[in-house]
Amino acid sequence: MNHTGDSADDEKTWCLSEVDIFRDLSEAEMDAIAAAAPMKTYSAGELLYSPSQPSEVLFILKKGRVRIFRVSAEGRALTCAIISPGTIFGEMVLLGQRMYDNFAEALDDVTVCVMSRIDVHRFLLADARISARITEILGRRLTDLEQRLSDSVFKSVPQRIATTLLTLAAEPRPRVLGARSPQIALTHQQIAALAGTSRETTTKVLRDFADQHLIRLARGRITVLDAERLADHAG
Repeated sequence: MNHTGDSADDEKTWCLSEVDIFRDLSEAEMDAIAAAAPMKTYSAGELLYSPSQPSEVLFILKKGRVRIFRVSAEGRALTCAIISPGTIFGEMVLLGQRMYDNFAEALDDVTVCVMSRIDVHRFLLADARISARITEILGRRLTDLEQRLSDSVFKSVPQRIATTLLTLAAEPRPRVLGARSPQIALTHQQIAALAGTSRETTTKVLRDFADQHLIRLARGRITVLDAERLADHAG
């Protein structure tokens, strides 16, 4: 992995740079937090957190996307949140944030910084600016979870898949060179997991959307061609 910067200090603070909750911190403050938050990487599909191996740590997501999901007694996976770069997740009682029986899975190759309970109290909760931003993030995530739960009950499978595609397409991500439309770099299996359905059903729905020229399918990539009409399908 390549990082910008010519010094060890640049390497340490790379993980925290551009993370929203740390905006307007001084260089000295960033250095102190970076020293307490070692960087870790995970490959796509790898679990960062599972109920079978609980740990009270806070993940600060620098690169890639993470899916938070739970599994019902019947074996059905429900996506609770899709975590984007620049925010936080994890088991941290101090922040009122709990993973409960949720899993955290890397959707892409992921880079995170990891903070312990002691360091969260020392560096984050002690700073009114950071703690207020954390509260705001957790509030938005609760609203998102309520919407996902509602969708899982009241929306049909095609509506859930359309909603998932629109959500992913709206995320701020680097554009592929030459691409004019939003692109989603996920497999049909990953889309199925996010929408709470099977891969076979997802493939069928995606092909139907492609036949209607709402999306374009390629290996490991979906291009949204007509977001407005796709939104009509999302309900």
